[in-house]
Amino acid sequence: MADRATPVLLAVIAAVLGAAALSLAGAVLAPVAFALFVIALAWPVQEAVQRRLGATLGLLAAMLAAMLCIMALALATGWAVARVGGWVAANAGLLQALYLQNVAWLEARGFEGASELGGQLDLRWLLRLAQNVTAQLQGSVSFAVVTIVFVILGLLEVEVVARQLVARGTPATMAVLGAARESARKLRFYMLVRTVMSVLTGLAVWGFARAVGLELAVEWGVIAFAMNYIPFIGPLVATLFPTLFAGLQFGSWQSAITVFAALQVIQFLSGSYIEPRVAGRSLALSPFMVLVAVFLGALLWGIPGALIGVPVLIALVTLLEHVPSGRFAAALLSGRAPP
Repeated sequence: MADRATPVLLAVIAAVLGAAALSLAGAVLAPVAFALFVIALAWPVQEAVQRRLGATLGLLAAMLAAMLCIMALALATGWAVARVGGWVAANAGLLQALYLQNVAWLEARGFEGASELGGQLDLRWLLRLAQNVTAQLQGSVSFAVVTIVFVILGLLEVEVVARQLVARGTPATMAVLGAARESARKLRFYMLVRTVMSVLTGLAVWGFARAVGLELAVEWGVIAFAMNYIPFIGPLVATLFPTLFAGLQFGSWQSAITVFAALQVIQFLSGSYIEPRVAGRSLALSPFMVLVAVFLGALLWGIPGALIGVPVLIALVTLLEHVPSGRFAAALLSGRAPP
């Protein structure tokens, strides 16, 4: 009994120590993981250009394509969030009145202490919130700069590393090379499907918001588009904020529930019905493991970890598929039924 329990305990201890090491080294490992992800997406552009115009122009083309995509997504998201924040600031008096009205409603029904909660909604609270948002933005800028440096250096060495693995010629190196190529192909397909579904989700949210008269319809569509890149967490955030906004704008909880239900239907059809059928067997992953990857990545590295969690899972499953001793674990992580 003790002999059988010892490997399990050692595996648990190793997993805890590994997670702690990943968390402590997040300042370095998170940008490296993101850089590898960007390299996998941008390498075909570099390879196609350098065949015709040389390695230098190929590197510049790949970097330009990656930076334009990242900047476009960041600017669109920042614009939408700033517009929503501007609306909240312009209607601060209305929000305060609605808040105090709800406090009075709670006090009339015997909820003591509601008035103290109402007094906490002041300028100091808004100032602290603004400071926290500013700190997060500064951290994102630093993270992006470090990631770009790793991407540039990595793109310079992709072909060299591939040649070294081929020259080595052992089964292990060839398995790593095959897993890397297959992972890059799957990651590009994953981002293509995710981008198409994000666009469709953003358009659906914009159309619904415009149909029901919800203000800032374009902004909610852009936020839904950007948040859809984070499985589970992103769609939930993109649903809750318009729901709260609808309650403030229309002044009734019935309207808020209607908006929440409609947005949940949109997110379900997009993320749980259409997308799995479009991806098919090429990206077959266990939904449970996808959820674990997102939340574990968020726990270790914050928002960047939530974004990179699923790509890391895809790369891990692909690597295990190319190793004979790891194929059973890959089958468990994929959630596929045995033939």
